[in-house]
Order: sequence, then C-alpha cells, then structure tokens
Amino acid sequence: MHENNIVYLTEEGIQKIKEELQHLKTAKRAEISERLEAAISHGDLSENADYDYAKQEQAFVEGRIKDLEDSLRRAQVINHDGRADKVRVGSTVTIVEEGFDDEETYTIVGVHEANPSNGLISNESPIGQALLNARLGQVVTVATPSGEARFCVKLIQ
Repeated sequence: MHENNIVYLTEEGIQKIKEELQHLKTAKRAEISERLEAAISHGDLSENADYDYAKQEQAFVEGRIKDLEDSLRRAQVINHDGRADKVRVGSTVTIVEEGFDDEETYTIVGVHEANPSNGLISNESPIGQALLNARLGQVVTVATPSGEARFCVKLIQ
C-alpha cells in the first residue's frame, strides 16, 4: 500500500466494502456451507470434486473477508478540501502527455475504487504516484511498459 499502509476510500467506497463484507459473511458463507454439507453427504471426500471446489471457494471467501476487514481498519476517508495548489488523493487532474494535444482528466482515488476506464486512477498506479504532490504546470515523468512518458499538469480541481 501507500503512505503508512493507509487505504484511501470515499464514503461511498467504505459503504461498498461494508456491503460486500456483509454479503460474504452471511449469504456467501451460508451458500458454501450448504454445498460442503451436500458434498460430504456423498461419501468419499478423496475423489469428490464438489467438495474440493467448495473448500477452495471457502478459502477464497475467507481470504477476501480478511482483506476487506483489513482495508476498513486502515481506511482513511478522502476529503477533498477544494484546494488546488497541488495534486492530492481526491483531486481531479487534467494532464497532457508531451508530444500530444489531447487532454486527459483523472480523479486520484484509492486502489479499491480505481476504474481507469471511468477516469478513476489509483494513488498507487504509476501515473497516480507521479501526479501526487505535483503542482499546476509541473511536468511529471512516468515509467510505462513502452518507456518513459512525460505529462504536464494543466488543471487541478
């Protein structure tokens, strides 16, 4: 994670995690338990694919529950205070890649809410990391798979 293992979330993001957590702890655990009981009732577990699959799914769900609970423990709500002197988590930033004319606008969010196709990039992504603390007019360099890219910060909101 980033900065002292803080997980940045909006209020909506916290609510979504709480809802997913509730679903996993209640409905999903009950569903898996029923499937395990049914598989066990078939007898020999050594060659029981239904049992193996249910145990694997149970392990995944329990791991996801631990991950979500940990994220909530480390959560810090993104409070965009409206200051636009530098890029912070919660800022909406318009950038232009050097050598191109098209502007791109992104909102910097925590990793759980990142959705690049909707303009939400993680503070832990290469572009997100490069933009944090950048000021208006500053050029930041980002290591990409195809080499370095340079972006000029055009607007911070």
